[in-house]
Amino acid sequence: MAFPSILRRSASSLAPLASRLARGNRSYHGALVNAINHVNHSYKSTLTPFVPTPRYYSSHSSDQSLLKVIDAEIKCAEETDDLDKAEEIPSGFPFQIEDTPGAQIVTLKRTYQGENIVVEVHMPDLVTGDEENDGDQDGDDEDGSANKSSLPLLVTVSKSDGPSLEFSCTAFADEIEIDSLAVKNPENSEDQIAYEGPDFHDLDENLQKAFHKYLEIRGIKPSTTNFLHEYMINKDTREYATWLQKLKQFVAA
Repeated sequence: MAFPSILRRSASSLAPLASRLARGNRSYHGALVNAINHVNHSYKSTLTPFVPTPRYYSSHSSDQSLLKVIDAEIKCAEETDDLDKAEEIPSGFPFQIEDTPGAQIVTLKRTYQGENIVVEVHMPDLVTGDEENDGDQDGDDEDGSANKSSLPLLVTVSKSDGPSLEFSCTAFADEIEIDSLAVKNPENSEDQIAYEGPDFHDLDENLQKAFHKYLEIRGIKPSTTNFLHEYMINKDTREYATWLQKLKQFVAA
């Protein structure tokens, strides 16, 4: 029975009760409660319980959709100009480059006046033009270096027997910043926490400049890092394309 029909019938059945109340009949309250309960019971009996229908998804269909997206991304990666670009090493480049496919870093090595110099070059932190504009508007960085593409470097200068100097650097276009400097002693136990000196930027300004010159003489200079920046961008493109192929092989297996 439809709910409006129930209400109409119930209302007509309650009308005599209301008139008796007007005449002072005290039994109205009990009769009214019984009538309302009757209406509620009749309405509830007309309702059909809602049971959610489970949905089942095909794993195969989902994997095929994922493969299509991966294939599209592989196609875009293969059309990138940097994919097969071979960087021409500039004349006078002082380091030997060790680049292992699949590795996150590139290692540079050279010797200089009895010193062994090893440079770990990490993937660049790229900043687009839009991000640079947003950063300029925010004004959070005084010198704007946070809004420039950068290249992380870890430079280790060691001698045959004894401690080594470890420089953590960030290379920008035509500029290199030294973030930290530590003296590493091979005799120290791994469980020992060695004192690594103050923050580099807290050193005397003349001492900071002297260490910048120290690295420049050993080949860590803008002409080197500018080339490395382009080299690592190309490596990142190649590694990404290879990574996509590995993803495809796994999903398709």
